[in-house]
Amino acid sequence: MVKLVLVRHGQSLANQENVYTGWSDSPLTEKGIAEAKLAGRKLSGTDISFAHVHTSVLKRAIKTADLIISELDQAYLPLTKTWRLNERHYGALRGLNKDVTRKLYGEKQVALWRRSYDAVPPLLKERPKERRYQRYPASIVPKAESLKMASKRIIPYWVDHIAPELLRGKNQLVVAHGSTLRALIKYLEAISDEGIDGVEVANAAPIVYELDEKLQIISKTIL
Repeated sequence: MVKLVLVRHGQSLANQENVYTGWSDSPLTEKGIAEAKLAGRKLSGTDISFAHVHTSVLKRAIKTADLIISELDQAYLPLTKTWRLNERHYGALRGLNKDVTRKLYGEKQVALWRRSYDAVPPLLKERPKERRYQRYPASIVPKAESLKMASKRIIPYWVDHIAPELLRGKNQLVVAHGSTLRALIKYLEAISDEGIDGVEVANAAPIVYELDEKLQIISKTIL
């Protein structure tokens, strides 16, 4: 049996201000830092020894991962940062207050953009150019994404980099974002397109999966 742990980053400044973030690089708040440390202490109590950590290229996830492995006294672990684990891109909504968008577009439309599997938010007019993505083709930066679109970049990373290590019996820690983790949970638990609407992932609450030799779920615990 092998362990997979999924953790959403601690509270970010954007979470605190109730704005859409997506690929914007929002830092952790003091509360978020405390949440990340607490997540590490909770995991420390499980005595799970990890072989690898996976995170996005966004500072709120990277900082959370660093704080967790520090609390685990496993700071020596290899850590992979990949754009494939970035949050879903909210397009032209990013930076806008969520309550304001409900007034502009209506509760029903905003709920579809936020929670449904295939609804795409309003697109950006141009792809923003950021230094962190210069090594990649410009096409990797979306103008907006549905959860379905985000899954198409997330699941290949699971297949190529996380699942093979789990199959070797090596415990893996993934520290990422709400939508990133919803996409992985949908895949792992075979949740329907309609069913994923009701799945929430709380900040810094570790989700511990125990998997068998075929990576089928034996148990799931939220710490």
